[in-house]
Amino acid sequence: MVKTINVGLIGFGNIGTGVVRALNENSKLIMSRLSCPIKIARIADIDITRQRPVKYDKNILTDDTMSVVKDPSIDIIIELIGGTKIAKTVVETALRYKKHVVTANKALLAHFGADLFALARENEVSLLFESSVGAGIPIIRSLAYSYSADRINTIRGILNGTTNYILTNMEEQRRDFQDVLKEAQEHGYAEPDPTFDVEGFDTAHKLCILASMAFGQDIRSDSVYVNGITQVQKDDLVYARELGYIVKLLGIAKLNESGKAEVRVHPTLIPRTSTLASVRGVYNAIEIEGEPIGAQMLYGRGAGWGSTASGVLGDVIDLANAIASGANIPYPINIPKGKKNIRPISELSTAYYLRMTLKDVPGMLARVATVFGDQKISIKTVLQKTSDPGKFARVIFITHTALEGNLQKALNAMKEKKLCREKPFVLRVEE
Repeated sequence: MVKTINVGLIGFGNIGTGVVRALNENSKLIMSRLSCPIKIARIADIDITRQRPVKYDKNILTDDTMSVVKDPSIDIIIELIGGTKIAKTVVETALRYKKHVVTANKALLAHFGADLFALARENEVSLLFESSVGAGIPIIRSLAYSYSADRINTIRGILNGTTNYILTNMEEQRRDFQDVLKEAQEHGYAEPDPTFDVEGFDTAHKLCILASMAFGQDIRSDSVYVNGITQVQKDDLVYARELGYIVKLLGIAKLNESGKAEVRVHPTLIPRTSTLASVRGVYNAIEIEGEPIGAQMLYGRGAGWGSTASGVLGDVIDLANAIASGANIPYPINIPKGKKNIRPISELSTAYYLRMTLKDVPGMLARVATVFGDQKISIKTVLQKTSDPGKFARVIFITHTALEGNLQKALNAMKEKKLCREKPFVLRVEE
C-alpha cells in the first residue's frame, strides 16, 4: 500500500489558508506530480473560532500546537506562525521528534538558522524554507542546487515589495513618502505598522539567509548594516533621475577574495539603465554574480498568499516524494555555527550621493571640496538646485569611490566647521 504523507499545519492565517486553498484547487495536478498522496491531517492556530474563506475539515483544527507537532502520525510540519519565540520552539520540537519542517519564517532563520540547520542534520530530517525569501521566486533552490558548483561573489536584490512600491510611486508621481505609504496601506501592500518593512529589517532578514547560503557563513541579523527609506525625499528621486540614476532599497552581500563578507541594506542609487532599475511596484528581483556562472537574475512577486503558498507546497512535494521513494531527503544546508568574517561598514568602498544645505556665500563650495579632499574624497558631479542668495543653497554631490570611514570623517569636519544648515543626507551608489 502506498503511504499517505500526513502534514501538520501550524498557523492558519492568511498564508496557512492559502496553502489549504492551493491544495484544494490544484489537488489533481499536485497528485499527478506526487509518488504518494499527501493530506493536511491536522491544523493548529491560536484562533479556532474565526471563519476562514476555504473548505477544510473543522475536526482537524485545534489550538493545542504541541499536540500537532508531537503527533506520531505527522510526517511534515509546516510552520507559518511567524515571529521567533513560539516558532523557534515549534521548529525545534518538530526536528527533535524527527519530523521534516517547511517554514516561510525569515526572521526565525535570520536569527537562528545555523542552529536549526544543525539540529535538522543531527536528527537526519530536513528543514526547507523556499518561501522565506522571495515567496515564489525559486532563489533558495537555485543557491542550494543550481549554483552549488559556483563561487558566489555578489548578491544584490530588491527583496521587499512594500518599499519598492513606495519608492516607485514617489518617483513616478513625485509624491511624499507618507502620502504613498498611506496609499500602500489602503491597498494592502503595507502593514498597519510598516516599521519592519520601511526601516529595512525585512530585507535584512532575507539577506541574512541568502548570504549565509552563498558564502557558507553564519550571518545573522546583528551582522547586517541596515538603513531604511523613511528619510528619502521625493526631491532625492528627482535629483537621482537628473543624474541618470534611480533609488531602490537594496540588500547587498559581497564576498572579497580574502573571504570577508559585507552585508548591508540601504536605499541605493543605481543606473537607470541597469536591470534592477526596471523592477517596479511590488515586484522583487535578485541578482547573483559568481564564477563560473556569471551574472543571473530572478524576478517575480515577492509576497502574497499565492506566491508564498506555492513555495511552501513546492517544499512539501519535494519532501513527500523523497519520503515515499526512499530517496535521499533534500538538504538541510550546512552552515557552520559561529563561522563568520564580516567586513565593517567603515571599510566599505563605494561612491556617494549627498544632499546638503549650505550657506550661500562665496567660497563655500571650495571649503566643502577642501574638507572632502582632506579625506581623499574626489567630487564627480555637483548640482545646485535651490538658492536664497546670502542665506542657503541646496547642493547635490556625487563622489567618486571613497571609503565610508573617510566620508564620515568629512561629515564630522563639516559639522564642526558649521558649513551645513542641517545634517547632510547620504545615499550610497552602486554602478
